[in-house]
Amino acid sequence: MQVAALFRPVPKRAYVRSKSLMKAYRMIPCQNCGIADGTVCGAHSNWAVHGKGKSVKADDNRAASLCFTCHSQLDQGNGMAEPVKQRMWWRAHVLTVRLLVMECLWPADVPVPPVLEYPKEW
Repeated sequence: MQVAALFRPVPKRAYVRSKSLMKAYRMIPCQNCGIADGTVCGAHSNWAVHGKGKSVKADDNRAASLCFTCHSQLDQGNGMAEPVKQRMWWRAHVLTVRLLVMECLWPADVPVPPVLEYPKEW
């Protein structure tokens, strides 16, 4: 048997990228603390299941509208355990997706991710 027959090429992942969605994240208040101070942006997921990799951001449709302070706590929060960070981001992500869809701010050409339930491991 040839060595090449033992290995199958893995197709590259098609990432979701959308400038219009990234702009929409800025149009609503922080979905963690509620502030609308001009620093709100799309805080991408840090989970590999959402496309996060070494020096690669997760899909654009897997982000949460967070202010600078909350985003910083999430990414550099030394005092927060990883499960706490994950729950904080997930809650804000679910609220973000629901609000953008409800306010008709979600771009029609971007798939809406399923956000009905917490991840099964919780």
